[in-house]
Amino acid sequence: MSQIRFINPQALGKPPGYTHVVEITTPARLVYVAGQLGIDREGKLGSDIRRQAVQAFENLKHALAAVGADFRHVVKFNNYLVDRAHLPAFREVRDSYLAADNRPASTTIAISGLARDGALIEIEAVAALPAAARPRSASKAPNKRRTTRAARRPSRARRK
Repeated sequence: MSQIRFINPQALGKPPGYTHVVEITTPARLVYVAGQLGIDREGKLGSDIRRQAVQAFENLKHALAAVGADFRHVVKFNNYLVDRAHLPAFREVRDSYLAADNRPASTTIAISGLARDGALIEIEAVAALPAAARPRSASKAPNKRRTTRAARRPSRARRK
């Protein structure tokens, strides 16, 4: 069974709304969610940073749900803002989607622009879920030998 620990070492300052260290012991299912903009399903972009942040988090919520996850499974966020002045609004929206404890590790970067004109924010996530139980039919068939790529390649002589 996988285990996740959220750690804020005393030697580091208290982070505003995230955790400094997230440790995952495996087995676990890791899920990477591509960066989400503040664009709805019809392609409409929110009119301000708050609306775009809410939409980006709603998009993340739907992406996580597609694999049976939610925000409590997120262990890492990467956040991209086109203006550092948007940071307070972003944090307020983020905090409304996350539990008060065990916050994901997080990096926020101010950048000059995003892939879509008018986009003010993009958020990507990494989530860790318990390993899925393997169905019995997934076990190796008798007499079928697994080979690795390395086992099929001839070894190379080492350089001196």
